[in-house]
Amino acid sequence: MRALTSLSPMALFTLACVALCVLGMNANLERFLTPESGLGYVLGIAGGSAMVLVLIYSARKRLRWLAAIGGVKPWFQVHMFLGIAGPVLVLFHANFQTGATNSNVALVCMLLVSGSGLIGRYLYARIHTELYGSQSSLADLKGQVARMQQVSSALVFMPDFTERLTTAEAAMMSGLERVPALLRPFVVALRALGARIRVSRQVRRAARLYARQQGRPARTLRRENKAARELARRHIDLVRRVAELGMYERLFSLWHLLHLPFFLMLLVAGTVHVVAVHMY
Repeated sequence: MRALTSLSPMALFTLACVALCVLGMNANLERFLTPESGLGYVLGIAGGSAMVLVLIYSARKRLRWLAAIGGVKPWFQVHMFLGIAGPVLVLFHANFQTGATNSNVALVCMLLVSGSGLIGRYLYARIHTELYGSQSSLADLKGQVARMQQVSSALVFMPDFTERLTTAEAAMMSGLERVPALLRPFVVALRALGARIRVSRQVRRAARLYARQQGRPARTLRRENKAARELARRHIDLVRRVAELGMYERLFSLWHLLHLPFFLMLLVAGTVHVVAVHMY
């Protein structure tokens, strides 16, 4: 329950839509819905309209004279909502079944657009400090690391803490240029996990040694021990983000090149499907 409450409203909405689709796939909806008439037909119109309305966000982002309709942030939220709700409505319209060739092509294009949109949202979040914030830069992240190193130099029981972090950082970044670009985030993540474990052990060991030298119980340094390990975790996490940022930026650029053709394919296939249904 605590994990669910920590999710964003959009993540909760997405999970609810997934659950609804799972129920719909096993509910024998053909007894209640038909694509050609009634509620099934209305769901198709609503879903198709939602997929067209997602264009408002792109227009608002690029055309300043549309500022009167609202800010970019709320329209991005609407974009994400429609991009998920539209395909769900269309799936219920189709009873989660395939049909004629033109409808199958439109359905596949819609799923491609919706799936690529979710991937794009993930990549967008990875290269932004906040989902709607300004894009992170390597200089910003490295500046945070430098400030953390200045604070860490004040740790009395482990005077070489900064050097330990520098060594861990070097090990994380070593040889990354030889790792294939698509595998780099996974390699960095594994190295970061190993670095956190090593530095955490070193901090505990240093705290116990310092306490022994001072004739104090090790538990008296529990707060300092915990603070140092948290500082190391944050430092290593920032280094991981520095290493990953370039990769995610390249992937996001590639995603832009693919998402637009997918959407144009959807518009063409959807138009053909609507025309074919009403003409034949």
